[in-house]
Amino acid sequence: MEETLQSNEVINLTTFRGQYSVSPPLSGGDGRGYAVEENGGYDVNGVASRSSAVLSGYDTLDSPPSYDFYANTEVFGRTRKIRPSLFQLHSNPEDDSSPPPLYEETNGNKESPEDEPTEPPPEPTRFGWVQGVMVRCMLNIWGVILYLRLPWITAQAGIGLTWIIILLSSCITGITGLSTSAIATNGKVRGGGTYFLISRSLGPELGGSIGLIFAFANAVAVAMHTVGFAETVQALMEENGSRMVDPINDIRIIGVITVTCLLAISLAGMEWESKAQVMFFMVIMVSFANYIVGTIIPASPQKQARGFFSYRADIFAENFVPNWRGPEGSFFGMFSIFFPSATGILAGANISGDLKDPNVAIPRGTMLAIFWTTVSYLVISATIGSCVLRDASGHINDTIMTGSAAGDCLGTACSYGWNFSECIANKTCSYGLSNYYQTMSMVSGFAPLIAAGIFGATLSSALACLVSAPKVFQCLCKDKLYPVIGFFGKGYGKNDEPYRSYLLTYIIAVCFILIAELNTIAPIISNFFLCSYALINFSCFHASITNSPGWRPSFRFYSKWASLVGAVVSVIIMFLLTWWAALIAIGIVLFLLGYVLYKKPSVNWGSSVQAGSYNMALSYCMGLNHVEDHIKNYRPQCLVLTGPPSLRPALVDFVGTFTKNQSLMMCGNVIIGGPSPEAVDAANSSSHVTWLNKRRIKSFYQGVVADDLRTGAQILLQGAGLGRIRPNILVMGFKRNWNKCPPTSIENYISILHDAFDLQYGVCILRMKEGLDLSHQMQAHINPVFETATEPGLDARNIMDPDSLTALPQPTTIFQTRQEKKTIDVYWLSDDGGLTLLLPYLLKRKKRWGRFELNKFRLGFHEILVLPDINEKPQPEHVKKFEDMLGPYRVHAIQKSRGGDAQTTGDCPWMVSDEEFEKNLAKSFRQIRLNEVLKDYSRDAALIIITMPVGRKGACPSTLYMAWLETLCRDLRPPVLLVRGNQDSVLTFYCQ
Repeated sequence: MEETLQSNEVINLTTFRGQYSVSPPLSGGDGRGYAVEENGGYDVNGVASRSSAVLSGYDTLDSPPSYDFYANTEVFGRTRKIRPSLFQLHSNPEDDSSPPPLYEETNGNKESPEDEPTEPPPEPTRFGWVQGVMVRCMLNIWGVILYLRLPWITAQAGIGLTWIIILLSSCITGITGLSTSAIATNGKVRGGGTYFLISRSLGPELGGSIGLIFAFANAVAVAMHTVGFAETVQALMEENGSRMVDPINDIRIIGVITVTCLLAISLAGMEWESKAQVMFFMVIMVSFANYIVGTIIPASPQKQARGFFSYRADIFAENFVPNWRGPEGSFFGMFSIFFPSATGILAGANISGDLKDPNVAIPRGTMLAIFWTTVSYLVISATIGSCVLRDASGHINDTIMTGSAAGDCLGTACSYGWNFSECIANKTCSYGLSNYYQTMSMVSGFAPLIAAGIFGATLSSALACLVSAPKVFQCLCKDKLYPVIGFFGKGYGKNDEPYRSYLLTYIIAVCFILIAELNTIAPIISNFFLCSYALINFSCFHASITNSPGWRPSFRFYSKWASLVGAVVSVIIMFLLTWWAALIAIGIVLFLLGYVLYKKPSVNWGSSVQAGSYNMALSYCMGLNHVEDHIKNYRPQCLVLTGPPSLRPALVDFVGTFTKNQSLMMCGNVIIGGPSPEAVDAANSSSHVTWLNKRRIKSFYQGVVADDLRTGAQILLQGAGLGRIRPNILVMGFKRNWNKCPPTSIENYISILHDAFDLQYGVCILRMKEGLDLSHQMQAHINPVFETATEPGLDARNIMDPDSLTALPQPTTIFQTRQEKKTIDVYWLSDDGGLTLLLPYLLKRKKRWGRFELNKFRLGFHEILVLPDINEKPQPEHVKKFEDMLGPYRVHAIQKSRGGDAQTTGDCPWMVSDEEFEKNLAKSFRQIRLNEVLKDYSRDAALIIITMPVGRKGACPSTLYMAWLETLCRDLRPPVLLVRGNQDSVLTFYCQ
């Protein structure tokens, strides 16, 4: 009977959802008993239960989407759950013959309940977007430049160009802030700040280099802000007639003492550092209010003598245009000094690991900090440029006396009754915007509050940089991209504080404090920060342009083209500021980049560089479809039946010698067995690729699972490759133990050769006297890719773990050593299209092979010999040896024919009848004679390359063909390569 739901009926779907999950075994025995827990999830170590009660009806193991399935962190007191595997869902729970694959077994090393901690670890201090990012960024931006250099920059560049400098800096930092926001919202952000963002976006190569540079730049910035503080203290001491040694050394002494105190605050923990930052922020706000009030209050005679006259239109007009002075007197000179004051935008991102929600805090706090600090810079530049003259003597008596002539008076001050002509003419004025760094203190309503503001701005910026540099450096150290520095990555306490990195930052800062010159330190930092900004913007652009599905930032207010412009402008400005410093910064980045590229660290962060590589490879592969093949562009692209590559290193090394950086090499591995999880895992294990990379073999790897060797080889021959990048040569190892193997194994081996010829492949077979397979030396089971063991029935479950194979030491093969004066002997006996000539030419291009000219083909052979006696009859004893070798496979009584006994001969196609033996006798004699020639002429060669004979399919039994190959290269000391092209030309002596 059918039932329908009324509109007012509500179904609770949770009642239909499975309420059970599978836990690890409860007891011993065979280990196949599993408990069912009522917790709505799946234990990370669990496997599928075989209880029919659990899996009956609609109560399946399928689970609805859950956050836990995607998270890689654990919550104290709760076992992390994962979604059920495909094996758990797909396998038959009643089938005892289908155990879970190895990677789904329960973990026997799991901690017992007694070993687990009874209390959760202490929760580290976390900050919101206001205190953690916005306030921190604003304090870092409001640094020493704001109070001590912005009035001076306004005097040099004028109000108009100063605004352009401010807006240009804010434009660069704003674009960088947008890019940072996009990257920070594309997934969960951890500690490491800028380095973490760049490295996880662009990869370890650029991320590692910029991480070192950015950490160093922050350490130098500590010195810059500390020197700014020390300058202010030294100036106050000078005004009060106090001095310790001399101005320069006083700054050094004050700076070292100050940075030591800041270090103590940092080592006390993030809670104390954050409280100090809030206090500094309040002090700066009060100092700003004090400054604005001071510009409104009418100027006293003492302030007028120093050039302050409150708001005046003519002062604004005079100060609006530039008046360059000194060696730094240029637009980019001023820009290089001002720009470090805008570089604090990453102060919040640099402590990303200490934020409650970095994905929200970084975009919101960073962009608001950029906006408010830009407004403050513009306001201060405009107001101080409207109130203070560029030059003033500071002498209260430099007034224009009543009735005296004002014709000789210079400057705007003359209209206000002041005559600063003498100091202007002599360039000895001590006050005014151009001469007095403490102008904001003089303008303010209460000067000590400005001094407090300077202290707050400089100390807060120095403290922020002192915290940022170690945090970034610690993350870099933990990633182990560079040697030695790992010592500084150790963390302490619940916040994982990098005390060792703090001490290193302190030492660097002290070294730069000893310079004691703010205008010298500031340009050094500018290039490093610009380099960081360029890479952040490029990271955002590159991640966007690759169209990777993994690029899904929740922050949408960014443009990939704006990020590209920001990156390009940052690089241009680097060279316009200080070209030699830009070259040094880029040189350091390239050096560190080259080091990481050389070392190839084993990290995989899903970077945009990987996505870009995929896009480029796909684009080029598609582009090849529009290009017709040409003989001049022919390349030997090899499918090498290696089995596990680590078991046949000589075969891998040999093919890699002539394909490296020139053509395709693909190692094929056939796993004999059914399509089980174990077999698929063994065939596709990444450890094989790891082994190839460690051996510096540029090769692909492809494993397949098949019922037998020939079927697997057919799959590889027809399915390997992509578009035009697909194999055209099959390379195999010689089957040394063929006469000890079952005849079916010989039939399969020879059938693979016939399949390759049918599919228009060239074929190469490598034979070495000592053999190719190292499985016996490694005490590993043989995977019958070419050499089959004496016992039949090998399958995937008997295969040694691929990870164990790659961990074993590998011997050096002769193809890795230099061949000195030995030769490559080439026997081009039949025209196969030229492959027999092309391969030795490619080999001799490598330094490890000696000098080897068929001038027509420009191949560079050293000597050509004609063998006139090659067609002579072989020696009788060698013929007798050949017949004895083939004897077990001869059929003397029965002639194989269509009219013969099918029952007797049809099931044994490897048997050789007398008729077949006599029909192929001339060809057999030729192989015997060739072996005699090879022994006479090539016993000292480094390698023998000879044209491989072809046996007719269906007319030449597999054992006879195998006997030819055996006879041809038997008892030869050098390695022998049997080559047969597919009869298509691979060489030409024409230029088109």
